[in-house]
Amino acid sequence: MTSTAGSTAPTAAAKRPDRAGRPGRPQRPDRVRRFSRAERMVHRITGLLMLACLVSAACLYIGPLALLVGRRHLMVTVHEWSGITLPLPFLLGCLSAEFRADLRRLNRFAPYDRQWLAAARRRLTSPAARPAGKFNAGQKLYAGWLAGAVLVMAATGLLMWFTGVLPSLSRTSAIFVHDLLAWAIVIVLVGHVRRALEDPEARLGMRTGYVSRSWAARMHSRWLDGE
Repeated sequence: MTSTAGSTAPTAAAKRPDRAGRPGRPQRPDRVRRFSRAERMVHRITGLLMLACLVSAACLYIGPLALLVGRRHLMVTVHEWSGITLPLPFLLGCLSAEFRADLRRLNRFAPYDRQWLAAARRRLTSPAARPAGKFNAGQKLYAGWLAGAVLVMAATGLLMWFTGVLPSLSRTSAIFVHDLLAWAIVIVLVGHVRRALEDPEARLGMRTGYVSRSWAARMHSRWLDGE
């Protein structure tokens, strides 16, 4: 059976991405699926828990804000439980094949990622100078750093909550590390939000799961090539 010219176009346009999260074609061929629903939910819930954690911390440690809000016991409770549950969305996300596939991408530093970092240091912005897979080198470093920071924050927070668990570590030391790292997280998150606000297409991908094929080709060309 022969096919006429263009007969395969509807089939190609309707093709769905595979479960590993490689770019596929939605009903509109100019769009590429970037994130699954599970990945978007992990991002949103983690963001809300992080926001609750930071806001409650500010209400505890910034004097004028603490006086304005009051309810110190409530703020302590919100801070403790939002911090403890912060890793939960990540753990539940590991049930998703798409989420696990993206974790493997984030944990793999390719040779072209070093090229991306070198271009970033020289402030080169052309897509050719900054090759990237589904995640660029900056996103990989950010994800790794934040994951480690959250673990340290949870550990020091538990030491502050349950004093005496590790007698060799003083509560003062845990508070010092916890507070210092908290300020570092605030600075990094402000940078993350700033970058997101500068890239509407990236926000669209996290909100709807899809991005334009032209944006993907420009910012993440190696992802479209199957990497």
